Amino acid sequence: MRDQTFMTLMKLLPKSALSAAVGKVTRARVPRSWHRAAMRAFASRYRVDLAEAEHGLEGYETFGQFFTRKLKPGLRPVEEGERVVVSPVDGAVSQAGTLDRDQCLQAKGICFPVGKLLGDDLSAHAFQGGSFATLYLSPRDYHRIHAPLGGKVLGYSYLPGEFWPVNPISVRSKEALFCVNERLITWMDTPAGLSAVVAVGATCVSRIHAAYDQVVTHTGQPAKISRYPEAIPVPKGGEIGMFEMGSTVILLFAAGKVRWDSWLQPEAVLRMGRRIGEVT
Repeated sequence: MRDQTFMTLMKLLPKSALSAAVGKVTRARVPRSWHRAAMRAFASRYRVDLAEAEHGLEGYETFGQFFTRKLKPGLRPVEEGERVVVSPVDGAVSQAGTLDRDQCLQAKGICFPVGKLLGDDLSAHAFQGGSFATLYLSPRDYHRIHAPLGGKVLGYSYLPGEFWPVNPISVRSKEALFCVNERLITWMDTPAGLSAVVAVGATCVSRIHAAYDQVVTHTGQPAKISRYPEAIPVPKGGEIGMFEMGSTVILLFAAGKVRWDSWLQPEAVLRMGRRIGEVT
């Protein structure tokens, strides 16, 4: 009953407008004492480890800069090995496994077609029977996204959408949640072949940024697919994107290309750069 009540309230909430408004507030320049107090309250509420942040609170001129903070150098060593797959984010595992043909597991009893996630059935065909991992970033987490393998960025797809929460209640209740929300998909050529790093928006995640191009979502732009004439090299662990607040990243690899490590199970804690699998 509690889940149903929450989802009913979320259905009535103007999620896109709310997310845009929250984004404007977090980017607003207000008296330093105000946003420092807000940052301290947020850090206390969500148990943010301030010791890991690149700067002290005085180093952030807006609340949004704090949300998208970098970490101190060296805190997330990237496991070596060309064929070692590493976590692209800090967070926790939602689901990981093998696609059932073109179906990806969202939660018990709920699957969704990869073609709908990617907005392109032809591209989804490359991942039939492949490996997937859905990784959740909570509000307390570091909000930047990194390459799980070294390679080249081939392009991106921007798919505007809704802004449903991606918390556990929504994941187990909302059909095809990750296909409904806004997405920014980074297409990569890696030692495992073609891979997709899907950044999924959520309530109060007012924008998703690409690090390899001047791409910012939720700014009134239409859907866009871009393929680069010359692919952009990116090292393993190199930054490829950023959330304004936490959300979800979904990794996709083709069939028989990647084997996940046995510990990669729901609710397992992730740290960017830690090994999560290997190229077979």
